[in-house]
Amino acid sequence: MNISVGIVGLPNAGKSTLFGALTQKEVDIAKYPFVTIDPNVGVVKVLDERLDKLAEAFHSKEKIPAVVEFVDIAGLVEGAHKGEGLGNKFLSHIREVAAVCHVVRDFEDSTVAHVAGAGEPLRDLEIVETELLLKDLEVVERRLETIEKEVRANRKGAREEAGMLQGLRTLLGNGRPAREFLKENQEGGTFLQELKLLSSKPVLLVVNTTKENVTAELAGLLAPRGVPIIPLNAKEELEAGALSQGERAELGVETKLPRLIQGAYELLSLITFFTAGEKETRAWTIKNGATAPEAGGVIHSDFQEKFIRASVISWEKLLEAAAHLQDGRATLTGSERGVYQEATSKGWLRTEGKEYVVQDGDVIEILHAP
Repeated sequence: MNISVGIVGLPNAGKSTLFGALTQKEVDIAKYPFVTIDPNVGVVKVLDERLDKLAEAFHSKEKIPAVVEFVDIAGLVEGAHKGEGLGNKFLSHIREVAAVCHVVRDFEDSTVAHVAGAGEPLRDLEIVETELLLKDLEVVERRLETIEKEVRANRKGAREEAGMLQGLRTLLGNGRPAREFLKENQEGGTFLQELKLLSSKPVLLVVNTTKENVTAELAGLLAPRGVPIIPLNAKEELEAGALSQGERAELGVETKLPRLIQGAYELLSLITFFTAGEKETRAWTIKNGATAPEAGGVIHSDFQEKFIRASVISWEKLLEAAAHLQDGRATLTGSERGVYQEATSKGWLRTEGKEYVVQDGDVIEILHAP
């Protein structure tokens, strides 16, 4: 399952520095705006101690983590919805991502130019938000023109669609993002997906700051938006990436990037399930609420189409079964086969059908027709 998160913000907010810290890729980082023109794309591993422990228990030859794709998108300026700066490119690229990581600058550095002279997080955030809303308003207005003709022609469903569009136009006109539309129109999810409105995407806010945390004043100003806020120092995160895990521990360097990656997961309502064995232990990503056949489909499309049943156990119980074998309390021997047999003998390994809803941390084996 591909998860794509766009990193956005005004030029020189620290987007590319954060992208470099996340991906450990060399990127253009400069003191002046518009260094990023085409989007940089990087795949980031999701650190998960559950995967590590399962792989260790099975002595797996290969360990494959879940991943998140981050996209460093060109900086946006006021007037972008009209094509100012790199606005048209910015907006086309952000339309393709599933979620937005919005970076605002809260540090002073005279050597790094800011498009507005100085970084003011709330003002910078409002500039980007306003540009997204104005572009969405354009899309809705154009669609309304078409639908109103279809209403006059009595096309089935046109009147209902026109009503939703009018509601969206009012919402956007009042400065509220399209994602709030779902609070009042639960049936509008598919409708929003089809429109691909920029402000319909879930948002995670990164405050690029030299402080340990955002100030109480700034936190209070940002709180009404109801989005997760992660303060971090993008430059320090980039520098820490060059250190080994041992060096970071010795120097007492603690990275906030895992919190950011996990925040992206939670933002998109994602969970992780595992497949585990001697050959390979792997973490898989799926939407919260997905069923066992859908989990099979993440592994291979045939597994969903030809699903028969699933063997399911929580990762904790599977580790407990492995521990029984290792300390000699179990009567079974052997690695992968023995662990699963031990789990079965204790009633921990369950057989689930098509209606089973996958839980975060499940270890699953899919049985499917040939």
